[in-house]
Amino acid sequence: MKVEPRYPLRRTAAFREWSPSIHYAKYQVLQPAELAWRRLYDYELLYVYEGEAATEMNGRRHAIRAGQLAFLPAGVPHRNAVVVPNTRFLGIHFDYFDELAVHSDADLVVNEETADAAKFCREAHTEPFAPLSAFAVLTPPPACVALMEAIVEEFSSRPLGYELACKSLMLGVLSQLLRLQYAEPRPGATVHAARIQELMAEIERRPAERWSNPVLAERLAMNEDHMAKLFKGVAGLAPSEFVRAARHREARRLLRETALTAERIGELVGYTDLHYFSRVFRKLEGVSPRAYRKLSRVL
Repeated sequence: MKVEPRYPLRRTAAFREWSPSIHYAKYQVLQPAELAWRRLYDYELLYVYEGEAATEMNGRRHAIRAGQLAFLPAGVPHRNAVVVPNTRFLGIHFDYFDELAVHSDADLVVNEETADAAKFCREAHTEPFAPLSAFAVLTPPPACVALMEAIVEEFSSRPLGYELACKSLMLGVLSQLLRLQYAEPRPGATVHAARIQELMAEIERRPAERWSNPVLAERLAMNEDHMAKLFKGVAGLAPSEFVRAARHREARRLLRETALTAERIGELVGYTDLHYFSRVFRKLEGVSPRAYRKLSRVL
């Protein structure tokens, strides 16, 4: 697949030349609005957890639905919009070659009166992949979303060595997004993908429900084995793993954004036993719910 570059690219002979730097990474919840036109000196991944957004660039308006992300390239005028109330985002600003010094938001967003052409970051392009700027909207697999979440955690808490951790995680994100170009559709996945994606979004909205394999199979009107195979083909995870990951994401959000007790949060995400919730959380996160809450509030 060959795509002519529309933006400044740096053609590299090897992936080892890539050295991404994270400039900004955080979660946001926004209300419906048409935001102002802007340009960036760096690149942004704008992932929608829940709700719907849109971005307009190069003469087209692109919908960004739950489970999708927009790739916003350096130097390209664009205007974002929030379509649905309480739309939840994860945003990451980055460059490919550790080339932009960032001290404030003013170093990311172009002021057209004082625009500095030398500051625009270059996009990496290594064959056989087309540059990501050729794809305005992408649907990252859950494993890629988990890497983006880990970047937010590292960037927010900033433990020793967080810059190296962010660099490593971002390389993982970029590699997974690039591989989407060559992902082979699994048998039957295309036919049932929309229904499975709708069910995945419902699981994200209501993680506390009893999402067992028999329940999911009944919802999709399939036998369990067939459902499990197709679900993994779309989600990249087995149904039980996806449900556990959705519960974990919601638990982390509630620990960051609320003062609810760990016991109550466990109930809200589907765990009636506090000790079991804490054990599962520690296994996935490496720390207890209480320790996670403390770390998330360092900054």
